[in-house]
Amino acid sequence: MSAMRSYAPSPALIERVIARRGRLHAFETLTPRRTALVVVDMQNSFVQQGGGHAWVPAAAATCPTINRLANGLRVLGGTVAWILNTYTPQSEQDWSHFHRELSSPAGHALRSRSMSEGDPGHALYAELRPEATDWQVKKNFYSAFIQGSSDLHRRLQAQDIDTVLIAGTATNVCCESTARDAMMLNYRTIMVSDACSAMTVEEHEHCLSVFLFNFGDVQTTDEVLTRLGRSA
Repeated sequence: MSAMRSYAPSPALIERVIARRGRLHAFETLTPRRTALVVVDMQNSFVQQGGGHAWVPAAAATCPTINRLANGLRVLGGTVAWILNTYTPQSEQDWSHFHRELSSPAGHALRSRSMSEGDPGHALYAELRPEATDWQVKKNFYSAFIQGSSDLHRRLQAQDIDTVLIAGTATNVCCESTARDAMMLNYRTIMVSDACSAMTVEEHEHCLSVFLFNFGDVQTTDEVLTRLGRSA
């Protein structure tokens, strides 16, 4: 499946956003050294057909865009963090209703296996290009920022990072959960529309529209790199 079609907010949404904040894009200036690209769940289980429990057909098509964005930010002195959805026995205890009541027994068995460290489903998809200086951060819940999920917030704070770019899959599940919590923790948060993917175009676009109006900014990879380059 090809990548999600280009996201364009409706004229009515643009009017509402501008009425609320005075401009369409909240974050027109980006400082590379204070910016992190947070790539969510681009693992075999989600990106590779047959790779695990939750294949998103459009996810693989975003890999070149994610690689370009990651490389562009690295060159300018920013941070790249690859977030790995990870199952542990402790996470099952901490999130028991999800594992035991929101999943079928067969679904739970498949997810717990494919999201365990060492399983092929847990690994980053082969077309991605992480580098040794990047972070690989395990998370236990949909959001990488919610208490008990990962140490991402601590790492970002230690580097004085105040801006987060969200990429990965699924737009309206783990990307959105991570992006919303980032905003609540006072990060300047941008969902990168062409670097995210969902099961359907409708889910992808609805999520981005809600986020744009209520939580932060939505920009394309080209827009982000242009703004980063200007600041650099």
